[in-house]
Amino acid sequence: MKVSVIGQGYVGLTIAMGAAAVGHRVIGLDVNEKLISQLSQGNSYVPGVNKELLVGLIQSSQYLPTSDSNLINDSEVIIIAVPTPLTIDRKPDLTYIESAINVISKNMKTPALIVNESTSYPGTLQNFIKLKLEKLSKQKHLFAAAPERVDPGNEIWTLYNTPRVIAGLTDEATDKAIEFYSTFCEKVYRAPNAEVAEASKLFENTFRQINIALVNEFSEISKKLGFSANDAIKAASTKPFGFMPFFPSIGVGGHCIPVDPSYLSFISESFGAKAKFIELANQTNLLMPKKVALMLQTELGGSLKDTRIQLAGIAYKPDVSDMRESPAIELMIELEKLGAKVSWFDPLVGEFDNKVSAQIDPSIDLGLIVTPHKEIDFSVWKNSGTKVLDLSANSKDFGWPKFL
Repeated sequence: MKVSVIGQGYVGLTIAMGAAAVGHRVIGLDVNEKLISQLSQGNSYVPGVNKELLVGLIQSSQYLPTSDSNLINDSEVIIIAVPTPLTIDRKPDLTYIESAINVISKNMKTPALIVNESTSYPGTLQNFIKLKLEKLSKQKHLFAAAPERVDPGNEIWTLYNTPRVIAGLTDEATDKAIEFYSTFCEKVYRAPNAEVAEASKLFENTFRQINIALVNEFSEISKKLGFSANDAIKAASTKPFGFMPFFPSIGVGGHCIPVDPSYLSFISESFGAKAKFIELANQTNLLMPKKVALMLQTELGGSLKDTRIQLAGIAYKPDVSDMRESPAIELMIELEKLGAKVSWFDPLVGEFDNKVSAQIDPSIDLGLIVTPHKEIDFSVWKNSGTKVLDLSANSKDFGWPKFL
């Protein structure tokens, strides 16, 4: 089966590899020519995409990375796997989806199954993708929603064993989408309709956003009352039912948790339903970098002027290089506003915002464990007696008590 995947970021490339590995002929389309050049040479920045597999699939012609949109013609399945960010005023930005629609309309001369993996609000498939494509093209395409569930760096839950939620706008579309995804996904859940499938992804991450906000608030309460929020959460985690642990953090990052709830809030408010919990959670988590900076100022005696602070790990999550929505960016800005001299070490990011990663410095005034990649050796700080505060959002002990 000829399959085209529009967008070769971590979602699109992961899907492309999964489909190509089971025998589908996959066109990986992306406008980023530098990315396509890297992929063509067998180089991938996406955790979980094996270089050997990538090279083998390219050499066997099962996978073709390209910027030539003409090559998607005659595809039986087209997967839209493009970013769905927020605008500057935190509203849904469907620009990339619209660009994908234009590419399909201009290049597809035959009907296909159009699958949207990009996260968006309920109704996007029916009222945006289908509506716009039918205005631009005479082809009688089928449409299905299969919101992505790729977790970069997760070695346990992969494309194969993570259940997929799928629904089309017609029974035929649903059947074809399930038949296709079942070739490389172990479990597929047939949702009642496309809106349910779309909403399920938003609710998954809204659940996480709200619970993260809750533990961040709990961390503030625990500091006032004089006990460790982490210790209390660990104690609560001994309950074998009715509880799921989340841990305090400097905020939330990535393309999902900081973004998806705002898509749900947007569509709910457009129908007259106020999303109070979502808005409060968004506000709570967005304010965390500033609050943490002020906590650090208090911890260091009330002033950070000329204090040399180094962050260990600035990507949004451990063992990935993704900087999208990383709260570490805002934390550094807030620390600098308070007069601190800030540097960072992140072997996976390397370079960001025209600045480069500095090696772990044992002579700094304060080290902050923010995103503890496996590659970071904290013994340098430990052996030198550097003052270190652990801000990481997990229960792991890196040698210092949790600060939040």
